[in-house]
Amino acid sequence: MANQISEKAMVSPKAKIGDNVKIFPFAYIEDYVEIGDNCIIFPFVSILSGTKMGKGNKVHQGAVLAALPQDFEFRGERTELIIGDNNIIRENVVINRATHEGGQTVIGNDNFLMEGVHISHDTKVGDSNVFGYGTKIAGDCEIGNGVIFSSSVIENAKTRVGDLAMVQAGTSFSKDVPPYIVAGGNPVAYGGPNNTMMTAWKVDEKVQKHVANAYRLVFHGQNSVFDSVIQINDQVPDSPEIRNIVDFIKGTKAGIITKM
Repeated sequence: MANQISEKAMVSPKAKIGDNVKIFPFAYIEDYVEIGDNCIIFPFVSILSGTKMGKGNKVHQGAVLAALPQDFEFRGERTELIIGDNNIIRENVVINRATHEGGQTVIGNDNFLMEGVHISHDTKVGDSNVFGYGTKIAGDCEIGNGVIFSSSVIENAKTRVGDLAMVQAGTSFSKDVPPYIVAGGNPVAYGGPNNTMMTAWKVDEKVQKHVANAYRLVFHGQNSVFDSVIQINDQVPDSPEIRNIVDFIKGTKAGIITKM
């Protein structure tokens, strides 16, 4: 199908626009932008140089994609923002491109970014995540798949959030949030396994009990976090989910959150 690009939109002739793309009046699209098939760009959206967007995305009013990184190390290098397929990016969302030459900020597929979300430079986001109103993600963060951030969450720089975790409203954190858990409060702390999301993602009920047992060792045991990993390997039946927990904890640089 033919594109529907308003004459009142400012679209660079150097931008690459796919098929069946609708661009509303007053959208602004710079050079070196790629927009895949079946995307909808609403009024007053700014898509800046370095954006490469897949198919089926909807970008709502006032969003800014590939904004210059708010990083004192940025020297004007050519960097990118990579966005996958079927994302919903609501009003006034800001996503920064990466800081250093050749770097990328990455947003996967099927994510929902609510109004006022900000995702900073060099952050990597997986698939099927929900970012609640006003959530702010700092630079160099990593977020897995199926993660839910409630409203007004602040994730500080160089931290990670594992698959199917949930971070409750108003939480600010500077340590890693492991997979399959609920985290919240100030200071942030472990609030139990996230059985709701595990069930939604068809994690077997027996495996969910194994996940709960693994986190009892981590958060309620008498040993260090890293000794608890040894206990998990010795005491908890193996599964992809248990291996994910172990690998996540082993890979932490910021440390993980504590128990309530």
